[in-house]
Amino acid sequence: MEVTREIVFPASPDEVWEALTEPEQLEEWFASDVELDPREGGQGIFRWGDGEERRATVLVAEPNERLVLDWEEEGEVEFTLEEVEAGTRLLVRESTPDFTTALELRALALAFAHA
Repeated sequence: MEVTREIVFPASPDEVWEALTEPEQLEEWFASDVELDPREGGQGIFRWGDGEERRATVLVAEPNERLVLDWEEEGEVEFTLEEVEAGTRLLVRESTPDFTTALELRALALAFAHA
């Protein structure tokens, strides 16, 4: 199963890229504790307050354009950024049916809306 979401942020691709790759920003909208090396081959550990932990490997890292993470063979999430007149269009494709990265992006959208 694949889930696709598209969100337009009133921010530059650089700002959206930082929100997707900087641990401090990921901790504001996605997981409680994040370690991430956002380079191809880099590793990530995402922890939530309920004790859940997920590990990821960065498959593709094209700054301000595309980021692909592999969730320990449990599926992938691909973020594609495109500059548009209103800011940045972020397309999220997930092949992880029981995970909610795309849905959690609502929190990121709200953060940008109130920045």
